[in-house]
This record gives sequence, structure tokens and C-alpha cells, in this order.
Amino acid sequence: MEKRHGKADRIWVVDRGMISQDNMEFLRQEGRRYIVGTPRAMLKRFERELLSEGWEAIRKGLEVKRCPSPDGEETFILCRSADRREKEKAMHARFEKRIEKGLEKIARSCERRRQEPVRIGRRIGALLGANSRAAGLFDVKVRSKPDGRVKVAWKKVDRWRDWASLSEGCYLLRSNVADWSAEDLWTAYIQLTEAEAAFRIQKSDLSIRPIWHQKEERVLAHILVCFLAYVLWKTLGQLCRRAGIGDEPRRVFEELSKIKVVDVVMPTRQGPIIRKRCVTRPTDHQAILLDRLGLHLPSHIKLTAM
Repeated sequence: MEKRHGKADRIWVVDRGMISQDNMEFLRQEGRRYIVGTPRAMLKRFERELLSEGWEAIRKGLEVKRCPSPDGEETFILCRSADRREKEKAMHARFEKRIEKGLEKIARSCERRRQEPVRIGRRIGALLGANSRAAGLFDVKVRSKPDGRVKVAWKKVDRWRDWASLSEGCYLLRSNVADWSAEDLWTAYIQLTEAEAAFRIQKSDLSIRPIWHQKEERVLAHILVCFLAYVLWKTLGQLCRRAGIGDEPRRVFEELSKIKVVDVVMPTRQGPIIRKRCVTRPTDHQAILLDRLGLHLPSHIKLTAM
């Protein structure tokens, strides 16, 4: 990026999956400014801040809190999302149920016949590994009984559940940009999700699946189509925002897509056939959307001769 476009006063926004010690050192070199996601484990260092007051609501269902680092060189942004909290809560409950059901199955198999403790330990490890999001909730013990059988016992760790309840829906950002507000830092970081949405547009809206192009010009053409689709999508989002109906055009499309076009075909006694293409009358909700967007819906569409 710097070789092609120069070392401008840009801000690097990096997903937490790309953060490593080497990458952080690169960003700090030559005073690069950055906003990065952090591993979830780092939230533990901010347990006191999660419990305290001082959250700033920047939009419905989203709160942020600015936390300066001890050395004063960075700023940490705690984010708490209500939607994300519900999603993670349901996910933890689902994984907890899977683990408990799996442990019960393993325990029953141990009661029916003799098992090798090592083999049972591997089965339990595989079960916990496949449901790692709730694995910390279970303290599992495998013991050999006098009759040569294996007993599997487990209990749930209250401390893990308390932390899960506190941290659900929360994530942490870090940045060395000192002159921005917490809301500005979050808004810049969330652009990553918009970039991910751009890839989904080509799959869902354009129905373009991965294609193994053989020629460079076809690769460039594919990229151009996807880029134009993304530009059009952002333009539609801005239109919705200016109209005061949010910034997610997909919901508007879903509502307006219910408007139907009907072809009316009427044969006459003289022989000619009269064709007319009519547009269904919009509902009150659809009419409001059209009015906000400044769009006029015709009652019929002129048919062109084939």
C-alpha cells in the first residue's frame, strides 16, 4: 500500500484475526496510526471497567467507553452491543447443551461396558474442542472404579458463567489515534464489516460465485463488476440515509419488492389483442418509503413492440 500510494497520513484499520506481535511492531514503526481489534482474552484486563459506569450510548443498542492505557501511548475502546449480546448468549446456551448431552452419552457408555480411561479422555477432549465457546463452563473428571469401569463426572464452573454473562456482547479496540472520540474510532473500525458486506453483495445480490478465471483481464473484469456493485450499494445506502429511513437498503428492497407488475391480456372480437402492463397499488408503508425516497410509481408501464 505504501509502495503504491505513498506514506500518506492514513489510518490502518485491522481485524483482530490479523493482529500479531510482528504486525503491531510494523504499525508502530515510523509513527503509523492504527485502529485494531484485540483478542477476546484481553477483555479480562478490563473487567473493572466493564462493571463500572461511564458508558456512552452512540446509537441504539450500542455503548462505548474510552479507557486510556497505563503508558498513555494507546487508547482502548470498550464496546458493548445489545444485538451481539443476545447472539452470544444464545450461542453459549447452544454449546452448553451440546456438551452436556455429549457428556451424558459418554457416561452412559461407561456404565454399559468397560472403557479405557485414556480413550474416554480423548472423547471428552474432542467434545470440548468441538464446542470450545462453552468448554470452560465444565470441570470434567474421569476416574477408574474398583470394578475396572470408568466414571465420568462433571460440574459447572460458576466463575466462568459469571464472566460469560458480563462479557457477552462486548469487544475491545485499541488505537494510537489520540485526537478522535470513542464514537469516531468505533465508526472507523466498523468499516471492516462494510468491506465484508461488499463480498457478500456479489454472492447474494449479484449471484456471482467464485470463478477460477484463466486470464488476467477476466480477473480484472470480475473485480470491476464487484466494485461497481459495491459503489451502487453505497449510493443506495446514502439515499436511504438522506431520506431518514436508515442506512440499510436491503430492508427497503425487501419491502418494495412486494410491489408487483401484472400483464393484462384482453382478446377482442375483431382479432387484435390488447395488452397492458399494470403496477399494483402500493401499501401505506410502501407509499411512505417511495415518498421519502422521492420516487414516483407509475400506474402502468408502456409496452414496447417486440
